[in-house]
Amino acid sequence: MKKIMLSILALTTVGALFAQDSAGSVDPVSFSFSSVSTSGSNRAVVDMNGDFLDDIVSISSTNVNILEQQPDGTFVTRNISTSSANYTPSWSLAAADYNRDGYTDLLYGGGSGVTFMRSDGTGNGFVEVSGPEFVFSQRSNFVDINNDGNMDAFVCHDVAPNVYYINDGTGALSFNQGGLGDYPSGGNYGSVWIDYDNDGLLDMFIAKCGGEVARRTNQMHRNNGDGTFTENGASIGLADPMQTWSSAWGDFDNDGDMDVFVGASSGAHKLMRNNGPGSGYTFTDVTAVSGVLAVTATGIENATHDFNNDGFLDIASNGNILYGNGDLTFTTISFGAISGSNGAFGDLNNDGFVDAFNSGFIRYNDGNANHWLTINTVGDPSNINGIGARIELTTDAGTQIRDVRNGEGFRFLSTLNTHFGLGTATNINTLVVKWPSGTVDTFEDVAVDQVLTIYEGQPLSVEEQTNEVALTVFPNPATELLQLDYRTPLNDAQYNIYNLNGALVQSGTVGNKTINVAALATGAYVLKVETNGAVINKQFLKK
Repeated sequence: MKKIMLSILALTTVGALFAQDSAGSVDPVSFSFSSVSTSGSNRAVVDMNGDFLDDIVSISSTNVNILEQQPDGTFVTRNISTSSANYTPSWSLAAADYNRDGYTDLLYGGGSGVTFMRSDGTGNGFVEVSGPEFVFSQRSNFVDINNDGNMDAFVCHDVAPNVYYINDGTGALSFNQGGLGDYPSGGNYGSVWIDYDNDGLLDMFIAKCGGEVARRTNQMHRNNGDGTFTENGASIGLADPMQTWSSAWGDFDNDGDMDVFVGASSGAHKLMRNNGPGSGYTFTDVTAVSGVLAVTATGIENATHDFNNDGFLDIASNGNILYGNGDLTFTTISFGAISGSNGAFGDLNNDGFVDAFNSGFIRYNDGNANHWLTINTVGDPSNINGIGARIELTTDAGTQIRDVRNGEGFRFLSTLNTHFGLGTATNINTLVVKWPSGTVDTFEDVAVDQVLTIYEGQPLSVEEQTNEVALTVFPNPATELLQLDYRTPLNDAQYNIYNLNGALVQSGTVGNKTINVAALATGAYVLKVETNGAVINKQFLKK
């Protein structure tokens, strides 16, 4: 049963929705609707405080309203006052840790400009940064555009060439325009950054809409690896003048490359198969035989997740779920859109199934018996969120791939973690993370039904690989004393504390189940405890 703290949130269970398709097929999963009390525009499901639990974020011009998820699945409401934002996220919201302080920063994409709400490093405040430039914002993304390890930002421009902001490494962002979608009158709506040609570099697809044919023709910007991009949509089969605001990318047939569902804002949707390396990663229209034309509802929100955890990616399209059959065919079932939109996606009770949030309602995924794995990526020297990493997971059933990405669909921002459904698989044979820096981490015999936090270039602890959590640290954030709760005796065990740049900042011996962290600066850290030949990693925040 899903639990919410009634003393903090006004919660009303609306009831479970058991949807059926037009043929009467029962939905592989059901969703239970619950209302929650929020203030401002509901925009995101994303971890805001560095504990890797998805929170709910709503925005107003002077407030960031956060429902912070607790380990037991309840929520605590926090309101963080901000200086008045020059622009609110009327069109889109993006979120990532671009100043690398362990807390999530926000990008407000407004109709007249862009505002960044940068964390002040305490988890309790933001610094408002707005540029003077006119930007009619559409989809926005945080992404390392030049692959230097620093998080940059990209914003689609509706009426002019796109804009982007390059991070100098200190968290200062410089405005740029040109080179990533330069049609004079814009028409840029839904950007998504994915590696379509498996070269380890993030490319950018833009779903376009409105005006003459040239203005509304979709584009693919291939990453050349030297900080430049080449638009090649026509040569690979994606230059379509359909009207669309967003697309959903994923390996829908589990053959090792990214396919795409291009969702129509008017007219008919399209499904394009990636033909792989033998064809130079061109695309073929397989719409007619895919079943996606059963979705006649059009709109602006399309996203990819495995909702029933069967190991085949599904598509959320404007209140419908297209359940993937693993062969580029889909069965469509309504999942009860609120206000005709998907909303934001993430795991809002930490049970391994993807939930949704929109307009003051949580749609809890009631789940099933299928297995799963959720991965949090922490990069160094890659960007701290690991955005752009390619994750490959192999079980006896085959291999699945995901790209860690930020910003899909159109308006909302969904979780930064990476989720795999595993079906009936009870063990993961290999798990490979290919980081933007070129580092490749490989793990074997990983247990299912767990959340892993993977730090670039570091091994998993024994407890993480065997799915046994032997150590809990609290309070988190900590002010002076970090308390340790553990099953295995740790007295006299050696510990090291690292900052998120990988530098050793404190070491010693565990005593009386406490570590004094008063001397540490405010920020995020990784605690490593060595005992009985095992290494246990835990992240914590110091305030």
